[in-house]
Amino acid sequence: MEFLAELHPRIVHFPVALFILYFFLEASGILLKKNYLSKTAYIILIAGIVTAVTAVLTGNQAHESAKMILKEKNNFLNGMIEQHEQNATITLWYFFAILILRTYFITKKKFESDWKYIFIPLGLVGCYLIYITGIHGGELVFKYGIGTQLFGK
Repeated sequence: MEFLAELHPRIVHFPVALFILYFFLEASGILLKKNYLSKTAYIILIAGIVTAVTAVLTGNQAHESAKMILKEKNNFLNGMIEQHEQNATITLWYFFAILILRTYFITKKKFESDWKYIFIPLGLVGCYLIYITGIHGGELVFKYGIGTQLFGK
């Protein structure tokens, strides 16, 4: 399953881009009162969830591959990897909760009311979670060489 581990660096950029695009489309649709932007944001959110699940699964496999190389000798790097993994999982569940809440609002016809404005700060917090997750992942790759040929892959 090392094949999945190798896909992680390629796949991870899709949910990052989709979730950030979701936020901008959602905020634009709400503030500009453009229903087509809000509908597009909803579709982008669903696509972001699907790609985020894939990114988390490939990331878990990459973690298993890194554990074999580290052989539990480097607790610091294992801890950093686990922190990145935890941040990614929290981010995934956070956006999934937004999807559930948004779906509820749509089905109950509450998204047309002032309740829709809550999705702007929720999306902004989600972007912050993406940022934190990306900082940890980038540090693992660019500072410590995890997942690169320098690491022993």
